[in-house]
Amino acid sequence: MSPLTRILLRTLGIVLTLVLFALAIAWGYRRAGEPEACRSITYILADGDERVYVFRNELEGMLHSLDIHPVGRRVDQLSLQRIENTVRQHPMVRTAECYITPWHDVRVVITQRVPLLRVQNADGTYLIDTDRRLMQARPAVKDSVLRVTGQVEMTMAAGQLADFAFWLRDNRYWRPRIDHVHIRSAEMAVVLLRDKRLPHVLIGRMDDYEKKLHKLQLFLDKGREATRDKQYTELDLRYAGQVVAR
Repeated sequence: MSPLTRILLRTLGIVLTLVLFALAIAWGYRRAGEPEACRSITYILADGDERVYVFRNELEGMLHSLDIHPVGRRVDQLSLQRIENTVRQHPMVRTAECYITPWHDVRVVITQRVPLLRVQNADGTYLIDTDRRLMQARPAVKDSVLRVTGQVEMTMAAGQLADFAFWLRDNRYWRPRIDHVHIRSAEMAVVLLRDKRLPHVLIGRMDDYEKKLHKLQLFLDKGREATRDKQYTELDLRYAGQVVAR
């Protein structure tokens, strides 16, 4: 091969390399300028290791119904705030935070509402959560929470009864022993025990229940068998320093 031919081939190779390099850069800029599409959406339950009340199919249905499901849409056209606000409308969602990753995956981090007590009255059944807010009773909620029946108003449920439910949840002695609370009136609460052989317990007003139930604990620990044998129907805790059995 002559020197001239070698020079021409080498020059041609350099030119082709430069052309391909320029095309690659131009293609890259073009790709960078094109908005990417959202590839997926991921729901993360921050407290899902404890309980699951929020299900993916429910959230997917909510987003599709409003035509704001992000998958396949250009990321520059997504409204993360609308997605976040919609997810928050789920009856069991407490908080929701929505963001998009560098690889175009929308993520929604959710904390769930936690039931505290279940109220059953003449108007139906509902739940009060740990934020003292009204919750709808749902089949997915199977927690063993305090049950309250009778003449229960919302203010009482979210106030005195929620206080009692928080106290009971942390009390090792009474938590497994109390079945439910029945409200006869604002002045008379009755505690029904899981041991059906024991009588009903009259609390009276829902105040000083710590002292009243501590008094009952001492009474039962000392005379449980005698209490069963005599078949009392009521144990009244409304009197200072004593338990009145009837």
